[in-house]
Amino acid sequence: MAGRFLSLFKPVARVLPEIKVPERRVRFNEKLFWTALVLIIYLIMTEIPLYGIEKTALGELTALRIIFASSRGSLMELGIGPIVTAGLILQLLVGSAMIDCDMSRPEDRSLFTTTSKIFSIVFTGVQASAYIIGGMYGALPGTTAVIVFLQLLAAGMIVMLSDELIQKGWGFGSGISLFIMAGVAQGIFWQCFSPAPAVGELGRSYGFFVALAQVLSSGEPLTLLLMRENPQNPSMLGLIATIAAFLIIIYMEGVRVELPLSYAGYRGFRSRYPIKLLYVSNLPVIFASALFANVYFFSQLFWSWSGQPPPGQNFWLDLLGQFRFTEGGSLEPVGGLVYYVISPRSFAGVMEDPLKAFGYLGILVAFCVVFSLTWLEVGGLSPSTVAKQLVDAGMQIPGYRRSGRAVESVLKRYIPAVTVLGGIIVGLIAGISDFFGVFGSGMGILLSVGIIYQYYEILMRERVAEMYPAFRRIFGG
Repeated sequence: MAGRFLSLFKPVARVLPEIKVPERRVRFNEKLFWTALVLIIYLIMTEIPLYGIEKTALGELTALRIIFASSRGSLMELGIGPIVTAGLILQLLVGSAMIDCDMSRPEDRSLFTTTSKIFSIVFTGVQASAYIIGGMYGALPGTTAVIVFLQLLAAGMIVMLSDELIQKGWGFGSGISLFIMAGVAQGIFWQCFSPAPAVGELGRSYGFFVALAQVLSSGEPLTLLLMRENPQNPSMLGLIATIAAFLIIIYMEGVRVELPLSYAGYRGFRSRYPIKLLYVSNLPVIFASALFANVYFFSQLFWSWSGQPPPGQNFWLDLLGQFRFTEGGSLEPVGGLVYYVISPRSFAGVMEDPLKAFGYLGILVAFCVVFSLTWLEVGGLSPSTVAKQLVDAGMQIPGYRRSGRAVESVLKRYIPAVTVLGGIIVGLIAGISDFFGVFGSGMGILLSVGIIYQYYEILMRERVAEMYPAFRRIFGG
């Protein structure tokens, strides 16, 4: 039955919009053009407001919005959230063997892609409907609500097709990575140089360096910027933590264990198979972010639909999440699970409620480990899969027989342990960075460093293949 699940979506593939795989080799400059075009479209969409909706900030979800390339009140209201959520659910279903899908088979890969696109469209519609019905934009007239829904659905389709355009080989990397990197870069730039007035600090700007210039020109002590009055405003502590986080993550990206390999066909040929400390990269953080964002969103939705009861009246709402309105009219979580999946985002917030801080960090690390182990199987990174790939390529570990079992037994000593350790490390880096108020959020910096590193490798590989066509066969192109 599990194997027939993906087949149910096969007829729908004929009517789904699709980007064709290029039938010719796309040159470096052409890939650069399409990648830049997709990025420009994304940036334009973040600035186009939804019809009838005021474009404002959204307090508690600001950090998660940066990660999901979302912009409050614009066409990018949903960002990449529906795509990531759809991917998360499908990966979990495949990883738990509830759906039988062999990613080494082209037919299964095609069905998986089709199902993922359908899930993305469905989740875009569900989230758009929930935003409108749940009162995210207040009470909207019927016609306006329909127009807003259609705008969000169309924007979601554009994001999905943009990602597919890049992934099909017309650009570099993936659209999801590109949007995340752009969102984090926007967030960091805004926190550094925004001239907008800061909340709770009259006379000082929101951006750190603009506020620094104001303090220096007025002769006030720099200690005023060490930890600013409102934790939402970037501080000197946050700037130092941001630089430290970048350096630590860059260092961690380079830590690896290298297993010696020899080629059976050529005596004396030696190579190495690197097992990085961050073996599954930053995917666990993306999945954990998607999970936390959906917990926040749906708990707020259920709380609103239940009549916004105070704590103690509804057991399930008390367990899932309770909210209250702030003086500014926005909602903030005050209890339940949702209270512990939102980072304090400042050192003052950690000191104010250390139980929340440690609860958030524990939940984040736990889910990063779970998603790391899940992706190990789903992403084709398990010891058995890697061993088969190495043996099929004619490689073996010196001193061991050339067999899949022998190679797998060696890989099992390292890969599971490195996967768990990597999940713990990325969770700790993302969580602790937030505690010091890093610019762009801890998860955002973790993701952006990994994405920049991947883009650097992709661009260098593409450039070498362009200049020396003989290397194209080595790179698999």
